[in-house]
This record gives sequence, structure tokens and C-alpha cells, in this order.
Amino acid sequence: MPNPYQNKTIAVFGVSQDLSKYGYKIFHTLLQKGFKVYGINPKGGQVDGQNLYVLAADVPGIIDVAIMVIPPAALLGAVEQCKAKGVKEIWFQPGAQEDSAFVLATATGIRAVNACFMAENGLW
Repeated sequence: MPNPYQNKTIAVFGVSQDLSKYGYKIFHTLLQKGFKVYGINPKGGQVDGQNLYVLAADVPGIIDVAIMVIPPAALLGAVEQCKAKGVKEIWFQPGAQEDSAFVLATATGIRAVNACFMAENGLW
């Protein structure tokens, strides 16, 4: 059964060059499984040969789904970026959840999910 997100463009906020961090693990796994995925990190750089974008606005084209793997204090700004970019769905990973960011997302018409994207979609 194909994954319903296979044909979606996914942005992972908080991609890290540190192989032990979930930002890296999620990005790397999605790439390995053939998803169209972009990494976002305010420092930019590269991971797995892919350029990281500083802001969601820098990603070419649309972003359908955002996965948050960032500190709770950074979530409101990231949700604002998603709103401006027209993102339809945000997954707040465990450890990257904060009530006001969830409320802001849903208030602006974005589907918000407080759960692990990878586990919920059978990718881990």
C-alpha cells in the first residue's frame, strides 16, 4: 500500500548534520525512501548532499507538509513561515510541541498533528 505522503512535498524544520539527532534521522530516512523532502535550518549548509534552506520561503515551489523537529521556543516563528508559504499540514514531533503554535496553526487553517510523522505513517 503506497504511503499517502509519497507524492507530497515535505519540509523538515530542524535538519541537523549531527547523525544522532532526530532532525537528521527523519530527513535521511525520508530521502532514502524516495520522498520529495527539503531540509530547513537557520544556519543553512548541507546534509546528505542536499542543500538546507534557511527559511521555508527559500524552498522552491510548494510545501505540502512540514515536520517540526525544533525547540518549542522556535515553533511560533516556524508556523508563521508555514502560513506564509501556504503549507497545508504540520506535524509537531514529540519534544517539538507547544500549545500556542498548535493553536496558531489550526486557527490559520493548517491541519496540525501532535505526533511522530515517521511512526504514524509506518516509516519507522
